[in-house]
Amino acid sequence: MATTVSMPQLGETVTEGTILRWAKQVGDAIAEDEVLVEISTDKVDTEVPSPVSGTILEILVSEGDTVEVGVELVVIGDEDESSGGEGSATAAPAAEEAAKEDADEDADEDTAEMSQETAEDLHPASETSSGADTGFEAGQPKAEDELTDEEVEAFFAEPSAAEKEPQLLSPVVRKLVRENDLDISQISGTGQGGRITRKDVEAFLASGAAVGAPTESAPEKPPAEPAPAAAEPEVVVSPRPEVETEPATAKPAAAAATAGAEEVELDRLRVRIAENNIKAKQTAAHVWTSIEVDFERVERVRQAHKEAFKEEEGVSLTYLPFISRATIDALKAYPVVNSAFNLEKKTATFFKKVDLGIAIDLNQEGLVVARVRNADGLRLVGIAREIADLAERARSGELGIDDLSGSTFTITNPGPFGSFLSAPIINVPNVAILSTETVAKRPTVVTAADGQDVIAIRHIGYLGLTWDHRAFDGSTAVLFLNRIKENIETWDWEQELA
Repeated sequence: MATTVSMPQLGETVTEGTILRWAKQVGDAIAEDEVLVEISTDKVDTEVPSPVSGTILEILVSEGDTVEVGVELVVIGDEDESSGGEGSATAAPAAEEAAKEDADEDADEDTAEMSQETAEDLHPASETSSGADTGFEAGQPKAEDELTDEEVEAFFAEPSAAEKEPQLLSPVVRKLVRENDLDISQISGTGQGGRITRKDVEAFLASGAAVGAPTESAPEKPPAEPAPAAAEPEVVVSPRPEVETEPATAKPAAAAATAGAEEVELDRLRVRIAENNIKAKQTAAHVWTSIEVDFERVERVRQAHKEAFKEEEGVSLTYLPFISRATIDALKAYPVVNSAFNLEKKTATFFKKVDLGIAIDLNQEGLVVARVRNADGLRLVGIAREIADLAERARSGELGIDDLSGSTFTITNPGPFGSFLSAPIINVPNVAILSTETVAKRPTVVTAADGQDVIAIRHIGYLGLTWDHRAFDGSTAVLFLNRIKENIETWDWEQELA
């Protein structure tokens, strides 16, 4: 019995996926749990295994097409099912093709039997018996219309090769063909079975062949000759001189690149980042607030433990786990910052746990947000371990869908690159994102033990919060940041490392 495999749900917030590559083709055998297809989502690219063993009977979605979760992708069954037995995945298409060929043959026979004289006196389909048998009724004129010679000739004209064998095109290819008014018979397909793919259309446009493609037009009818006047003398009219017109200048298919510039195709990750950021800006009401923080207490603990921590954990003890630990406490104090907002449903979802999202740079080749699950149940060392593990797996391409979705609040850390103040884009559906900036020695005013104000050199940094004004207001944003500041400046961090 054939099994139809549909687009799986590849993450909590994933609604669609793009087919990158089919690991198997029609007729190939596949084992259960063997890689069937590679799918790209807005989070990550992943390989999907086959749920059953069998033979690939039919592939329903082409490479490069994007479909929603639940859409049927491929039919897998026994090899003999593809030969036309009951339940065959290809039986229906084969029957339709056979019926189409029979109809074409009947139409040709009927056309050959009709003489030219009969064609000139042709009656509408409602008055002939052949129309119902050949399937012509959809193209016949109404009974009250009279057919001209040109209409009769066009009616029985031999269909073109493109009309006889219509191409099965993906929605993206159809859109490109329609928008650019292309003749698909001029495009060479490189897909399976000669199918035209998106890359074929783009290459055709880039070649400029579409610009100079000839377009057929009906010949203009010569003007009717007026009847000569009875008493007028014959008048000899000199022919009008032909006016030469300059041929229209062909416009290039795409704007020529500026001299000295190079145009490159975007990779999938960059496209996803662009799409997600545009969507976030169009969805959330972005507001930015910042605060200055004295990291002197944290810095002293870091210096005292960094070598031992490095030797024991294998990673450096940075500011990020300290900031993360202080932020998690603030999220518990201000739960609206750890929520999701849905204006369409007019609801807000408050999360009882903190799944902390950490933005990870992929060596300047992209950015992903990985999730520290149940971060509110971890102490400083546990948070540091989780962040280091996620960063390593992200840069080696080992993160899964669940690692890259489901965060309730996000922290981005441009500080190590030398940032001063940053205003990041919210990782929707989160309602806020915290930016940690560079910590550096700066002169600042502090209160000495005797109550006197003095200028001292301290490790100072800034925290920036981009928040969604739809979800909460400025007072909450400032109070939230002040709670983080207070935690960083006053907590006993030695105890956290004990």
